[in-house]
Amino acid sequence: MPKIDIAAIAPRIGSGYPAPFDQPVKTRCRRALGDAGGLKDFGVNLATLPPGVWSSQRHWHTGEDEFVYVLSGELVLVSDAGEETLAAGDCAAFPKGVPDGHHLVNRSGAVAVYLEIGTRSGDDACSYPDIDLYVKDSEGWYTHKDGTPYPKPG
Repeated sequence: MPKIDIAAIAPRIGSGYPAPFDQPVKTRCRRALGDAGGLKDFGVNLATLPPGVWSSQRHWHTGEDEFVYVLSGELVLVSDAGEETLAAGDCAAFPKGVPDGHHLVNRSGAVAVYLEIGTRSGDDACSYPDIDLYVKDSEGWYTHKDGTPYPKPG
């Protein structure tokens, strides 16, 4: 596989969350490095968070492991255990099936850049402990915790 041209990868800005849950992540930028390299078993994203932006809503996965590695800047990891600062060179791991809601928040005055690495199980569900949101891969769209679907955009 030749070198991946990161600049040629289209950035994905924001998230697929239904409103109003999309607002804290609306300027998050991700570039799918794993997809560009043809990876099938796990994904790798180069993520950029401007000041004040979240990586995601706080969540945990039933069937996918996650790993983050901070390349530059400073982020606050918010999890069930509390808050921890992650700086360049720091990393964190989130095993599948462990109900520990987590996300990253950029509370600094500078842009932060990090790698997100995660398995692609195809049989995953994602729970969001702080909000009325749930998603299961096999259903393909977000629902309320009672199973009622959110309206799809457009």
